[in-house]
Amino acid sequence: MKITTATSNIAELEKRREAARMGGGQKRIDAQHSKGRLTARERLDVLLDEGSFEELDMYVEHNCTDFGMEATKIPGDGVVTGSGTINGRLVFVFSQDFTVFGGSLSERHAQKICKVMDNAMKVGAPVIGINDSGGARIQEGVASLGGYAEVFQRNVLASGVVPQLSLIMGPCAGGAVYSPAMTDFIFMVKDSSYMFVTGPDVVKTVTNEVVTQEELGGAVTHTSKSGVADNAFENDIEALLAARDFFDYLPENNRMGVPERPTSDPYDRLEPSLDTVIPASATMPYDMHEVIRKTVDEGDFFEVQPTHAGNIIVGFGRIEGRTVGVVANQPTVLAGCLDINASKKAGRFVRFCDAFEIPIITFVDVPGFLPGVSQEHNGIIKHGAKLLFAYAEATVPKITVITRKAYGGAYDVMASKHLRGDLNYAWPTAEIAVMGAKGAVEIIFRSDIGDPEKIAERTKEYEDRFANPFVAASKGFIDEVIYPHSTRKRIALGLRKLRNKQLENPWKKHDNIPL
Repeated sequence: MKITTATSNIAELEKRREAARMGGGQKRIDAQHSKGRLTARERLDVLLDEGSFEELDMYVEHNCTDFGMEATKIPGDGVVTGSGTINGRLVFVFSQDFTVFGGSLSERHAQKICKVMDNAMKVGAPVIGINDSGGARIQEGVASLGGYAEVFQRNVLASGVVPQLSLIMGPCAGGAVYSPAMTDFIFMVKDSSYMFVTGPDVVKTVTNEVVTQEELGGAVTHTSKSGVADNAFENDIEALLAARDFFDYLPENNRMGVPERPTSDPYDRLEPSLDTVIPASATMPYDMHEVIRKTVDEGDFFEVQPTHAGNIIVGFGRIEGRTVGVVANQPTVLAGCLDINASKKAGRFVRFCDAFEIPIITFVDVPGFLPGVSQEHNGIIKHGAKLLFAYAEATVPKITVITRKAYGGAYDVMASKHLRGDLNYAWPTAEIAVMGAKGAVEIIFRSDIGDPEKIAERTKEYEDRFANPFVAASKGFIDEVIYPHSTRKRIALGLRKLRNKQLENPWKKHDNIPL
């Protein structure tokens, strides 16, 4: 009798597991595939190490009895949750299942996500959420909205404690967008995923604007125009594999320190080509990506927000196998000027690095803040202050290399010695001054403006005095003028020295960054 009962229980277990694995059924799975999208479980198979996924709450069902919902219950209730590993490191995951009630969020669906996030916080492991949902489950009304708020609260508590990554792999609309918005990074899939607070139909009704889902909130829109998302990929597989690669740069939590991976790239590798990377003319651009890739291990650099605010570059690399965050002005876009979008993009990145003890390497070639009525009216003062604030409050190791221009307030903002930069280096081509020679001379020697010869003489005099790094170095604002070819070696040695850096800001409940 006992054997029969055990056998029937095992059979029941298999039957229930199979029902959960099938989600909304084969027809809906086929519909998902026809859109070029993977199912919730297939996505986790690609994201996680083979055989590492351990599911929680497979049998959870909704508790709604309105509108005939009690007659339709599917185990799992539209989200697959649990934990696994990526290259052997623990991660907690949830993956919304569009085949079950359109992936809509119910009270129980939200409870499953919250449980995963609570577990991640308890043990100090990152959370990756895969979003593919029609939004709140309308049949549940306010209970569904309450579920969203429970998730939001955990996003906030986890912020700065464990890394949070959102993968948008289908619809994400209405209140659903605010959970990813509070996570650290957002990846999207082109022509397949979208995010917006109100959809095209509502927009048309209220404002008479006609717009497609893709134009309103697609991956290209959010990675180039709005800056809401960080990276856009061609399909689900590419996005998931990029997430695996990206995950390797992130620490497990805010106490663990950065991960290490073996590297055969010598710390003291010299790069002679950097000696000639700066053009002869001060107005000629060059690609700062070249400087970054020739400095980090094996040229491996994961850029974040590459198509938004291209005048500043942010992303992750490694030095001696350990993660570093890189911030760099990009002379090929707006001459590397800081503007509103660049300040917000870099400010948030610097704060992420500081929260998770990731050292920050800053490459500076900045002629100043972008002038213009639009910039001023849209608040460049407050937005520029975000980047300044982020660098000033950061207590992680900060190494700065000025390659060419560092003018005006932008010199101060870009991790200068005055904002507690630990090691501030300059190439011989660096110019550190209040402004360029022409503008300075026209102000200082205003009375000579009508005399071109005198102005030319004064300009040369100013350039000889300030178009070099030695004035700043003589005041201790620059620690050393270095050969460009030795940049990697200097940064590697600097990071070794700074590994045990101890610096604390004054006690406060929290700061009040200019938002």
